[in-house]
Amino acid sequence: MIDYRTNDWLNADEVGDVLHAAVRDDGKIRQVLQKARELKGLDMADVATLCHTTTPEQVEELFVTARSVKEQIYGHRIVLFAPLYISNVCGNECTYCAFRASNKSLPRTALDKAGIQRDTAELIRQGHKRLLLVAGEGYSAANGGFQYILDAIASVYEVTDTTGNIRRLNVNLAPLEVEEFRLLKDAGIGTYQLFQETYHRDTYAAVHLSGKKRDYDWRASALDRAMQAGVDDVGMGVLFGLHDWRFEILSLMQHIRHLEDTFGCGCHTISVPRIEPADHSELSMAPPAQVSDTDFKKIIAILRLAVPYTGLILSTRESADIRRECYALGVSQISAGSRTNPGGYSEGESAHEHAAGQFQLGDHRSLEEVIQELASMGFIPSFCTACYRLGRTGQDFMDLAKPGLIKLKCDPNAVTTFQEYLIDFASHAVRCAGEKAIDCELDGMGVKARRTSERMLTKIRSGKRDVFC
Repeated sequence: MIDYRTNDWLNADEVGDVLHAAVRDDGKIRQVLQKARELKGLDMADVATLCHTTTPEQVEELFVTARSVKEQIYGHRIVLFAPLYISNVCGNECTYCAFRASNKSLPRTALDKAGIQRDTAELIRQGHKRLLLVAGEGYSAANGGFQYILDAIASVYEVTDTTGNIRRLNVNLAPLEVEEFRLLKDAGIGTYQLFQETYHRDTYAAVHLSGKKRDYDWRASALDRAMQAGVDDVGMGVLFGLHDWRFEILSLMQHIRHLEDTFGCGCHTISVPRIEPADHSELSMAPPAQVSDTDFKKIIAILRLAVPYTGLILSTRESADIRRECYALGVSQISAGSRTNPGGYSEGESAHEHAAGQFQLGDHRSLEEVIQELASMGFIPSFCTACYRLGRTGQDFMDLAKPGLIKLKCDPNAVTTFQEYLIDFASHAVRCAGEKAIDCELDGMGVKARRTSERMLTKIRSGKRDVFC
């Protein structure tokens, strides 16, 4: 039996040594960028070199390469989702988070089935097809324990509306036992997502003062238990601003390498949240290792080159302006129209929402406003969930992605789900912008992908829904 608590794959000394030894001259940087263009990923030494890009010329070369790699693999697709917060009850004391146990000013809520379904129905009416379920680490025997999560998942999938249903639910939950992960998989989740927050042990101890989350190793080993249980799509992330971002990126690389060595496949997604102001959190107002906008864009570009086939998720923590600049640098998934308080969608925007949210949002635009911007920029907003539902996950997904075959599925599914949104939900102006983007996308497709797309689009325009390949 493998001991998933040893975490001997995490080696801070190796990270420090690789960062210190990194060659920082223009020639080496260009060599690494040329290697990245081969779409085979980068090792830790390569990543360390790119972390040291500083001059405007070096940074621009990094960004140009990231844009090229992103477009080759993902084209113009941007997958859309919304977070569904079902509970802000939490027993942890995380000094950067409004949900922490000591924050007595926060109205605590754990939605019941009716509340979960009200929020779900509202998201469906907006046009969402993919959600991320989020809960504080506060479910206990008193409120149903882990069964509360399983019941919540079932409640989301039960909701149907004249405009559709949620086709895939991903989850962001506290670490679980292997058997609980098996139950989570059986419940029909897509990706299991968990952020280490920071890989730096001393910093982790300094910002997680009490509660189950204080156990660094239990959290760091959670993705092992998930994958052992058969959850082959896992997502990781760092809360940038707690410790030096260079250390965090290289530690992410160690984590990915460990999963690949142990299970044959790394993570499906990486999220890149920055600390944002949170109610009654002094630390969130002045992060100890604050990340500038330029460095944040470098993080996204470097990760895109390091793990080219891994999804990068950008949330509404960031402002609309920053998000706009990051789309082409490597982001493949974004949230839109988000609320971070339980019941926030069905109750609407209010002062209560601000008081009960996990952190302050940077982008308050609606789903439709975000879609209009994406379409006007030439992107294809995608609501596709086909890979989850057809079993193209984990290593099976990577086997199709690395030789470029997945684009024959993803591109048609993107335009089809976007067309469905435009017909069922969009205003006239958004529909016009979207139809133009679809036409441009079809013109740029290969013969096979275009033929598949046009066949599927015909079905959507004739009234069929949920058409995918």
